[in-house]
Amino acid sequence: MKTYDIELQRIKSMSDDHHGLITAKVDAVVATRAERGDDGSPTSTLSLTVENARVLLLLLKTQLADIDKRKGRSQR
Repeated sequence: MKTYDIELQRIKSMSDDHHGLITAKVDAVVATRAERGDDGSPTSTLSLTVENARVLLLLLKTQLADIDKRKGRSQR
């Protein structure tokens, strides 16, 4: 398994495809990672600022709320 260090620079937009997949368009710096995680297993790392984390959280909440609105009352 390839592992990466991913530094999120900017979140441009998010959308869902109405089939359970949320797509995010982001600006990111991606570099391959040679070392393994603390437990010896391959691990990729995502780094982002607190500001970008808050934006990501708000956008995910919005997308999930939109998905829930489309579900029938019996599926909630």
